[in-house]
Parts: sequence; structure tokens; C-alpha cells
Amino acid sequence: MTIRLDNVGIAVRDLDATIAFFTDLGLTVIGRDTVSGEWTDTAVGLDGNHARIAMLQTPDGHGRLELFEYIHPDAIETAPTQPNEIGMHRVAFAVDDIDAALEIAARHGCHPLRGVATYRDLYRLSYVRGPSGIIVMLAQELQKA
Repeated sequence: MTIRLDNVGIAVRDLDATIAFFTDLGLTVIGRDTVSGEWTDTAVGLDGNHARIAMLQTPDGHGRLELFEYIHPDAIETAPTQPNEIGMHRVAFAVDDIDAALEIAARHGCHPLRGVATYRDLYRLSYVRGPSGIIVMLAQELQKA
């Protein structure tokens, strides 16, 4: 059996604002749709499932995010995830200029949880609270292998 990671799915409050955030960071929208019907009810496990969706891809073509904004059933608001909570809590991106990436995030009202850290002179990294409370890790490699 072969397995590969296809995408990470994230439910968002405002699809257009979230797309703007990630496209400004460099991802590309490769598809948008509105989905509903029996097949989505079955796939997702929600009766009456109806959502606006977008698939975004990283410039290298390997990483994808599927964003979805629920029309029905109503989205359920939760407290923003904390880095130490069990379960999925962040999406990480390698960037070549973390300061530029943080400037882009700030234009969207998204700021680091604390600041920028350096890990063993190998990486500068920061957790940013993105749209809909998504934690986005930005990491800049300092020394190329």
C-alpha cells in the first residue's frame, strides 16, 4: 500500500479573508466550489452538509490546504486552540524570509503568539494566530544542508 499526505482541511469563519491571508503568504488557489448533497453528507458525516470550499497549494506543488466555510449546518465556534492541546493545532510553512512573512501576516491582523525564536542557530520560527484562530508556524532555515 502506498500513502502520501494529500491536504490538511481547516474549517474557517470567512473563506475569502482566509484565502487572502494564505495567498499573500505565497499559496495559490487551485480550485473553489460550493458542495452539498448526499455524497458530502456521506463523506463528511454531517446531514445537510453544505459548504464553500477552496483548495490552496504551496509554490513547490507539494503542500495543500483545503479550506471550508460551512453554510449548513452552522459552524460551531470554539475557543482558539492552544499549542499544548491534544489534537491537530497548527499548520507549518517553511519560508525564506520570516520577517517578510510576519509583515504580510500583520497586514491581515495576524500576529505572533509571543515573538520570533531561534532554534540552535538552525531556524528562526514563530507561531502566528491566523484567520479563524488557526495557528500558523513560520520557519526560516538559517543554514542550508
